[in-house]
Amino acid sequence: MSEKLGLYIHIPFCKQKCLYCDFFSGKADGSEYDGYVDELKNKIEFWSRQTDKKLTSVYFGGGTPSIMGSERLCDVLYSVKSHFNVNSDAEITLEVNPESGKSLDFVKLKKRGFNRISVGMQSADEKELKALGRIHSTGDVKNTINNAKSAGINNISVDLMLGIPYQTKETLKNSIDFCAECGVTHISSYILKIEEGTPFYKNREKLVLPDDDEQAELYLFAVDYLDRLGFKQYEISNFAIPGFESRHNTSYWKLDEYIGIGPSAHSFFGGKRFYYGRSMKDFIDNKLTDDGTGGTEEEFIMLSLRLKSGLDFDLYKEKFGKPVADYVIKNTEKYIQMGLMQKSGSSVFFTPNGFLVSNSIISKLI
Repeated sequence: MSEKLGLYIHIPFCKQKCLYCDFFSGKADGSEYDGYVDELKNKIEFWSRQTDKKLTSVYFGGGTPSIMGSERLCDVLYSVKSHFNVNSDAEITLEVNPESGKSLDFVKLKKRGFNRISVGMQSADEKELKALGRIHSTGDVKNTINNAKSAGINNISVDLMLGIPYQTKETLKNSIDFCAECGVTHISSYILKIEEGTPFYKNREKLVLPDDDEQAELYLFAVDYLDRLGFKQYEISNFAIPGFESRHNTSYWKLDEYIGIGPSAHSFFGGKRFYYGRSMKDFIDNKLTDDGTGGTEEEFIMLSLRLKSGLDFDLYKEKFGKPVADYVIKNTEKYIQMGLMQKSGSSVFFTPNGFLVSNSIISKLI
């Protein structure tokens, strides 16, 4: 079992729900924020007593963590540092919505220990932002990034969605150029998935969306253009200036342990996977749902293949005490011939075209 341990803190509040969002979140006011901070601190203390491992990363996600304001966020991080043993070089990320990010005190956040922000941009095209139900402007994004940089936070990621309403190769190129001009170090670029229960799902027949072939073209264009601008792909949907890869998210894919605190937050801890239910009551009552054993051979194959570095056969043998099954090796050879995978040393990994159909291929491999 890895000695690395991550901590994820879920902030389940939003000013307004985005039209595509399926995450657990809702509206609240200041007194509810304060009550939630108290509950988070209780749970932080509880979980800190379950382990002696050092935290190598902390991630505040949502929802909209930035809606809580700098004081509350610093209060929660202070609690983390007071109860857990946190590595001196731990990566500590805060997700920031550009609209609420305008009122954050980044100097205070940096002083408390936040050293990375992830900005929920999604697009730099105003028409696309409106179609997504976003409440910020590109100006808000630029101001948020500049304010963070002025405070000394230079490790900055942005979210950039693909396959969204009205998106073309030209508007995608403009959005990528905007990110590069802002001097960000990391880009998470996910293809839009229409989730049941969302307004997008309800109105899916009316949405002006790129078709499957156009989505694939947008993805392949993004991979190539980001690479030319210095953002190297290290995971199916993640690109970074070398040295700025997300340590927290990479730990998920490398089967390091993590604890998730908050309604709907998932954990992999003590060899088990479990999660809090999607309600504040379940969270307050510490009601956890067992999600089975973690760190299995199938998980190792599946999560390794999300990474650009791929599945390392030698590492698999070292971890599980036996070689990768013959049928897995035989299948990967078939996909290599099809141009969907490549081999280097003892590792096999997806090509950009392979990533587009990776779910289908992985299901056949495991």
